[in-house]
Amino acid sequence: MQRTVIFDLDGTLVDSVPDIHAALDRLMATRGQPPFSREKVTRFIGDGVPVLIGRAFAARGLPEDPTALPAFIADYEAHAAVETRPFPGIPAALERLATEGWAMAVCTNKPEAAARLLLKALGLEGCFAALGGGDSFPVRKPDPRHVLATLEAAGGDAARAVMVGDHHNDIAAGRAAGLPVAFCAWGYGTPEMADGAPVAARAEALPGMLEQLVPR
Repeated sequence: MQRTVIFDLDGTLVDSVPDIHAALDRLMATRGQPPFSREKVTRFIGDGVPVLIGRAFAARGLPEDPTALPAFIADYEAHAAVETRPFPGIPAALERLATEGWAMAVCTNKPEAAARLLLKALGLEGCFAALGGGDSFPVRKPDPRHVLATLEAAGGDAARAVMVGDHHNDIAAGRAAGLPVAFCAWGYGTPEMADGAPVAARAEALPGMLEQLVPR
């Protein structure tokens, strides 16, 4: 039975903070608000765009605005790959995993359309058998059904699959789905978010670590 690895996207495969940061600052500028620091925006990321916007508005003491979400998404999708790049070592790691017979999928809380646009722009779209975005299903991480639905779309089986991410949502969702998990130290999550999961310090370490978690 083929093995499947399910990856988070932002903070795991790609360093997308620069373009998310720029889009968020443009949104806030239209409301007369000053820009955020890069560190602050990094801490906003991980729970999907609606939560990102909610956190930004709360940080500036602004009331909820139903026009903010569609405005942000439209602007971000138009500029999603200006500065965003795969993390060092990720393209090579994906190539090695494919060579070793792994099927790969992406499970992200980013909206599906934005995720597909980004992967296509970076030349990574063809690496993945399925993409489960934050609006692809009725649930999103940390709900394990997001992971399981993405796994099913990729044609995988939970008995031969693993979840990889940089955020507590990834670790919690993967474990609740019954999968072994691996944590990416280079991402946006804090070290304690690994919660005892094996930690990959660099992308180059992933293939060997995944081999140990789901042996041939």
